[in-house]
Amino acid sequence: MNSRKDQLKAFDRLLTIMDELREQCPWDKKQTMQTLRHLTIEETYELGEAILENDLEEVKGELGDLLLHIVFYAKIGSETNDFDIADVTNQICEKLISRHPHIYSDVKVADEEEVKQNWEALKLKEGKTSVLQGVPKSLPALVKANRIQDKVAGVGFDWEEPQQVFEKLQEELGELQHEVNEGNQQEIESEFGDVLFSMINYARFLKVDPENALERTNKKFIKRFQYLEKNAKELGKSLKEMTLEEMDVYWEEAKRE
Repeated sequence: MNSRKDQLKAFDRLLTIMDELREQCPWDKKQTMQTLRHLTIEETYELGEAILENDLEEVKGELGDLLLHIVFYAKIGSETNDFDIADVTNQICEKLISRHPHIYSDVKVADEEEVKQNWEALKLKEGKTSVLQGVPKSLPALVKANRIQDKVAGVGFDWEEPQQVFEKLQEELGELQHEVNEGNQQEIESEFGDVLFSMINYARFLKVDPENALERTNKKFIKRFQYLEKNAKELGKSLKEMTLEEMDVYWEEAKRE
């Protein structure tokens, strides 16, 4: 691994390149925070994909892409004299010190859970009016539900045992089935949302990240379906020409691949 000196040298090199690109490259000159925003989101998802695949070489590359974006935003901020990369770095340093009094002060904590509870309490002391204030409105619904539940649990609003959450999930499933039987589409959607919310809550108690779990299932399904498509093509058939029984043979084969 590189020494701290080499790490700082590499970061300084990136800052220099960013200065040069902003001054000389037609594309880089034109960028604003608004034009970079959707690209940053895309890069974040690409990093998440690499992490799920456990492709560490790809993780390294995607982290570089994200770091470039951070430096780019800081460069733009410096041009308007609002902030620069030192301000960004110092602000997160001060936040980390402030929110870790068990490291930088004399506060004692018993475990990870107490650290999380202290974190949320400290954020309220900093002026936030709600523990949910920091949940971005633009988050995908599944990720948002997970963050909401995690944050309210941090201030003690939570179930005590996984079994309680499972029983709540069963209750919500019963309510969904009732509305399905009644045929009330608006209530079906509402109860379906409650079921998903309860599932995400149960995942938290099982120490499963629901986003990761669903994405792994997506990948598994894609792999198996593409195996089915490949074998159908080798038979000279389209999937529409195959019976469900014929397709199921290859689906079961794909599970063993």
